[in-house]
Amino acid sequence: MRETVEFETPSWNQIHKMLINQSEKILADNYKPDIIIAITRGGWIPARVLSDLLEAHNLTTIGIEFYLDISKTRKKPILTQELSTPISGKKILLVDDVADTGESLQLAKKHILKKDKADLKISTLFKKPQSVIEPDYYEKTTKQWIIFPWELKETARKIWDKNAEFESKKTGLTEDLVKKFLNEFTEGNH
Repeated sequence: MRETVEFETPSWNQIHKMLINQSEKILADNYKPDIIIAITRGGWIPARVLSDLLEAHNLTTIGIEFYLDISKTRKKPILTQELSTPISGKKILLVDDVADTGESLQLAKKHILKKDKADLKISTLFKKPQSVIEPDYYEKTTKQWIIFPWELKETARKIWDKNAEFESKKTGLTEDLVKKFLNEFTEGNH
C-alpha cells in the first residue's frame, strides 16, 4: 500500500511575509535576541531573514540530523555540529523551519542550555500538531508535508525516487520546474 502524503508548498513571498509577521510578534514581545541559532539545514534561511528583520546580527548554527526521507526519520535525532558560540546570560532565538515531531528542537534546546544558562525562545515557520515542543513563535499549524522553496529539487527527487509517476499538481510545484528536475534525474540514470 502506497503512503499518501499531502503537500504544502509556500512561495518565497509567503515565507518572507510569515517572517515579517513573526519578527513583529517577537519585537512586540520585547524579545531582542543577542544570538540567533539556526538548526541546520532547515533553519538557515529563516534565521538569516530574522537576523535582518530583528537587527540581531550575531548568527550561528547547530547541526542536527533527523529526517531520512519524506515522513521518515531516524529513531532519534543526532547532533552533528555542536554550538561553539559563548551564550552565557544571552537572549537566544533558536530557529528552524518547522516543528514537525519537535525532537530536533528538543535536542537543540537541551544541548544549548546544558552549556550555560541563557534565555532561550524557539521560532519556527510551521508547527505540526504532533510536535513535542511548542515554539514560542510560529506562523501556521499544518498536518501537511511542507516543501520549502529552498529544497524544491531535493524534495522532488525524493518523491521521484518513491514514485516515477510524479505529479506536480499534488506537490504544488510548477510543471516546468518538475520537468526540468525530472530531465536531470532521468538523464543522470543513463
